[in-house]
Amino acid sequence: QVQLVESGGGVVQAGGSLRLSCSTILSILGFHTMGWYRQAPGKKRELVAEATISGGTEYANFVEGRFTISRDNDKNTLFLQMNKLKPEDTGVYYCEAMSYGGEYWGQGTQVTVFA
Repeated sequence: QVQLVESGGGVVQAGGSLRLSCSTILSILGFHTMGWYRQAPGKKRELVAEATISGGTEYANFVEGRFTISRDNDKNTLFLQMNKLKPEDTGVYYCEAMSYGGEYWGQGTQVTVFA
């Protein structure tokens, strides 16, 4: 059973920063793609950023250069550094990991940005 554990969410003022972490006891080298998604109240879950095992990254348009996704293979952890946060970034952030055997999700971590 793959277990992904997110942490690092919290409450921050607009313009502030947060760093999200997604950890697993398994080697993340087994996941060809890992990503961060978010879901705001009343809205669908949407992709924020993803990173492939080969080093490729992709970001949603709304990121606008404010976030950085990274994989630390030694720590078996996926990070999302979020800077210049806006109130519209508020939501539950989920970690996703994809292997050739399946897709896995964490339980989510709440991010709240106030003006």
